[in-house]
Amino acid sequence: MKTRRAFIQNLALLTAFAGSSIDSVADGVVKKRNFKIGACDWSLGKNCDIGAFDIAKKIGLDGLMVSMGSESNQLRLRDRSVQQEYLQSSKDTGIEISSIALGELNNIPYKSDPRTEQWVWDSVDVARNLNAPVVLLAFFGNNDLRNDPKGKEEVVRRLKKVAPHAEKNGIILGIESYLNADEQIDMIDQVGSKSIKIYYDFCNVADAGYDTVKEFKKLGKERICELHMKENGFLLGAGTNDWKAIGEAVRETGFNGDGWMQIEGAIPKGAETVKSYQQNLQFLKNIFSK
Repeated sequence: MKTRRAFIQNLALLTAFAGSSIDSVADGVVKKRNFKIGACDWSLGKNCDIGAFDIAKKIGLDGLMVSMGSESNQLRLRDRSVQQEYLQSSKDTGIEISSIALGELNNIPYKSDPRTEQWVWDSVDVARNLNAPVVLLAFFGNNDLRNDPKGKEEVVRRLKKVAPHAEKNGIILGIESYLNADEQIDMIDQVGSKSIKIYYDFCNVADAGYDTVKEFKKLGKERICELHMKENGFLLGAGTNDWKAIGEAVRETGFNGDGWMQIEGAIPKGAETVKSYQQNLQFLKNIFSK
């Protein structure tokens, strides 16, 4: 449970950063943002649904991380006609398709189910067609790799097979998991491809029991492709993450990745999505502007 002291500290942080958005001018200097900011379509209540574009526009986001879909809809984003709908919605709203997520791997694991090899292969083609540089591969739930050396070995074997396809198409496959930095470095070194990187979620790292800033720095800017900015049940800045330290770590390492960060979750219980995301968006603009 969040303490009153922690809440006050985060509130002070938010206040301290206020007024430094992308369009602000202070002391004659226009502050520019280092990252474009998007959101995960499922966090907006529109999992693999083009309705997410209109919500993202209302919020004021730059883009969307879009889901490939689920087994029940045959990962519908693989359908070229659906891809055309997404491209048209992106054009109509001005909301970019920033990256793709294969979240169904949490239910049907890449580490063991043979069907998922084709899904990951196809996700590269989808990302290419939608001009999205990154595909997130989720390793939670049934796909959790902790304490599973055989699972990690199989994932490495499969990634070695798909990596040349990703490289040929200029797509990064980003591993998001509860593994620590050393384990993740070992996996991507074994694959040995510039197209296999880490998708970094500060909140997940903390939930796994690790120091989120130390792990981020250990991985280094070259191994991380994109960022999830999340709190569980709180607005950004009102939860348990030390966002001042996170912002400083990102700047100190010179990390830019693919130039995107995605807001995931960070909605208090019972709160309205658009308003919450507008507050989260402003919070990130304040931290990552200079």
